[in-house]
Amino acid sequence: MELTLWTYEGPPHVGAMRIATSMTGVHYVLHAPQGDTYADLLFTMIERRDRRPPVTYTTFQARDLGGDTAELVKTSVREAYERFQPDALLVGESCTAELIQDQPGSLAQGMSLPVPVIPLELPAYSKKENWGASETFYHLVRALLQPLAPPPGTTREPVIDVVRRENRRPRANLLGATALGFRNRDDVREITRLLHDLGVDVHVCAPHNATVADIRRIPEADFNIVMYPEVADTAARWLEKTFRMPTVKTVPIGVLATREFVQEIGTVTGIDVQPLLEHERAGTAQVDASRSLLPWYSRSVDSTYLTGKRVFVFGDATHVLAAARIAKDELGFEVVGIGTYSREFARPIREYAAKIGVEALISDDYLAVEQKVSELAPELVLGTQMERHIAKRLGVPCAVISAPIHVQDVPARHSPQMGFEGANVIFDTWVHPLMMGLEEHLLHMFRDDFEFGDGHASHLHNAAPKAAPMREPAAPAGNSYSTATVTGSHEIIVPEAASAVGLTEEESEITPATPVAAVITSARWLPPAEAELKKIPFFVRGKVRRNTERFAIDRGIAEITVDTMYDAKAFYGR
Repeated sequence: MELTLWTYEGPPHVGAMRIATSMTGVHYVLHAPQGDTYADLLFTMIERRDRRPPVTYTTFQARDLGGDTAELVKTSVREAYERFQPDALLVGESCTAELIQDQPGSLAQGMSLPVPVIPLELPAYSKKENWGASETFYHLVRALLQPLAPPPGTTREPVIDVVRRENRRPRANLLGATALGFRNRDDVREITRLLHDLGVDVHVCAPHNATVADIRRIPEADFNIVMYPEVADTAARWLEKTFRMPTVKTVPIGVLATREFVQEIGTVTGIDVQPLLEHERAGTAQVDASRSLLPWYSRSVDSTYLTGKRVFVFGDATHVLAAARIAKDELGFEVVGIGTYSREFARPIREYAAKIGVEALISDDYLAVEQKVSELAPELVLGTQMERHIAKRLGVPCAVISAPIHVQDVPARHSPQMGFEGANVIFDTWVHPLMMGLEEHLLHMFRDDFEFGDGHASHLHNAAPKAAPMREPAAPAGNSYSTATVTGSHEIIVPEAASAVGLTEEESEITPATPVAAVITSARWLPPAEAELKKIPFFVRGKVRRNTERFAIDRGIAEITVDTMYDAKAFYGR
């Protein structure tokens, strides 16, 4: 049933496809039935790549199940090698083919091909896409580097001593960037530039644009940088254990995290990073490639509008943790809820949630996420393309911070999330929906004023057709609004609107209603009440609607009037 609806992650073989598609000279043979080739569209449509993923499908059909499907695997592997001449071959199976138990990886290994063959065993019914990408990258790195591993117990000279003795710049590997990752291409470019400014060279970037020869050169670098733990953490830990390579684990998303990343680079390499940090901290309005403007904007007078905004964050663990910290510590937002679909990283999400006093949502069910957003009534949602749709239905501004993504989240321009420039991009991406939403509300609120009428718009020469009136988003079916529990919150709203609807800085808790003879489950809004409701700012209108409906239902009021709204105002304003 879940396959017919939205899903945050595909099966693990899609993660393996991401690794193969990210690299050059790697081919993936996928034992799959006819129809499982849909994943190609993810890369050609969303990322607009100029070629299809390097994947060969066995595409067995129903009539093949009575025959020898294992022989079909061997034929496909042989033909793929002869046609594409890859430097390494990944062999695995889709979720449907897993049920046949042909073990295509073992079959391919027994064919004695003249290139490394890496079998992939990815349990499709218990794991998901990011885990599949992580396992594929780990097994690829291990298969190619195991013959080069030093004897057990071998020590590695500290990076500081090596670079001083060899009189050269330190070398780092960037690990974890893949196809279909959220702004991974731009993050690689931005971190490469930042490392160059620090005096560090990028030795290998993998799997993004890497070759099999590049993977074999990974141990030649002095240390590894894990850009995306969901993909690279397992491989980095193996490299640390086998080759004694230090690992930089700070993810540089946000100004504070980027400063910590730079400091960690300095600790590992012995480079004096203070000049760069002091230059960045100068914080003037001057545009500079190595300076973030986010702190400067945060100190501006206009930024007071943003203070205290209620934010809900959901996505993969790496971007959720980074976004929650930026929202709370850099922009002064109030994080009212966080969550992730990455169950492998549920622990750090729960730990951070406990630290800021909220309950973490660990789920890959978008309906559970939608319910949580509806209950918390945030003023801004930071999430995936799923949350973009959820927020649109609920009438809440939203910014995408994590995969899964849509084609509009793969811009042609340079738009990173990491580094100081990434902080600038994040600020624009998050703040503009709030600002534009306020402008939309003001235009809507004064739509009846003669100054805003089409007949008085002199710059339009009275030629433009009259725009249709803005409509309130339809409420979800059922009683999801009327049964939602409303908790206390701090709202930043227009003072006149606050007095009109009775919202206070600390909303009173709902007290049990007086029992009534007639039990109703919903209340109908009369046109005058609907008109009054539309005068409320969009970012608190949903909460006012829920409060009023709850008030009416608890008292057996079937039709909501303007008086009902003001009675609810008086009740919740006590």
